Amino acid sequence: MPTINPVLIPILVLGLIIISSGLFIVKQQSAAIIERFGKFNSIRQSGLQFKIPIIDKIAGKVSLRVQQLDVPIETKTFDDVFVRMQVSIQYLVSKDAVYDAFYKLQNPHDQITAYVYDLVRAEVPKMKLDDVFVKKDDIAIAVKSELSGAMQDYGFLIIKALVTDIDPDASVKNSMNRINAAEREKIAAEFEGESERIRIVAKARAEAESKRLQGQGIADQRREIAKGLEESVAVLNDVGINSQEASALIVVTQHYDTLQSMGENANSNLIMMPNAPAAASDMLGTMVASFAASQQLGEAMKKKKS
Repeated sequence: MPTINPVLIPILVLGLIIISSGLFIVKQQSAAIIERFGKFNSIRQSGLQFKIPIIDKIAGKVSLRVQQLDVPIETKTFDDVFVRMQVSIQYLVSKDAVYDAFYKLQNPHDQITAYVYDLVRAEVPKMKLDDVFVKKDDIAIAVKSELSGAMQDYGFLIIKALVTDIDPDASVKNSMNRINAAEREKIAAEFEGESERIRIVAKARAEAESKRLQGQGIADQRREIAKGLEESVAVLNDVGINSQEASALIVVTQHYDTLQSMGENANSNLIMMPNAPAAASDMLGTMVASFAASQQLGEAMKKKKS
């Protein structure tokens, strides 16, 4: 059986170590940069790869995944309000531009941040604070458009730019909240005033309708009373009582009916008035005299006009 020279064993072991040191693994969605004596040699994709030991080395690895860079910015608006913003940039390295992304930019994050600072501080000072909130999507579109053109030459693809936070100074936010509250109170007062106006109009209409119906009721009542008096006088005339006597009798009857009604009402006030039968006759005489005087005055005014 052949034997191995003991001198060759260390050489074989060293050779295996050197060969195994040339094997390396590149993860999925990554790329490895291989340099030979300090000079770019090749780009290795994901999987098991081999490099010449000692001669080749892995200069670095580049992720091909979508990455996000959050850039906080403080700037001033057109109406001199300082506002803190956060812009999130989502980007990736193009698979065909790994060399440019690795060698052309020393620190991609710092350079993207510088571009975002420049773009946002050029756009926001043109807007008032309210417009910054309303047009934040326009700011994001402008940042993405300018940044895509600037970073494409370096192998970076800008996927999305998002304005994720807008935070004015605390005193400004308090002022905005007070303005909003005052505006809402004004609107509430206008609605309350309109509601009160509607209630007043409705109440006035109801009172007018009530008075109209009340007047109509009084007129109907007096009309019925007049009809009743007329029928009463006619009945009395039929039994031989003349009109004057009938009128006196009716007045006396109504006079005592009134006294009885007042007596039945416990809440009525004390009223001093004559209650003798002669008082009714006196009232009737006074009423007849007044009616006669009014009739004579009316006839005299008609003659004067004619």
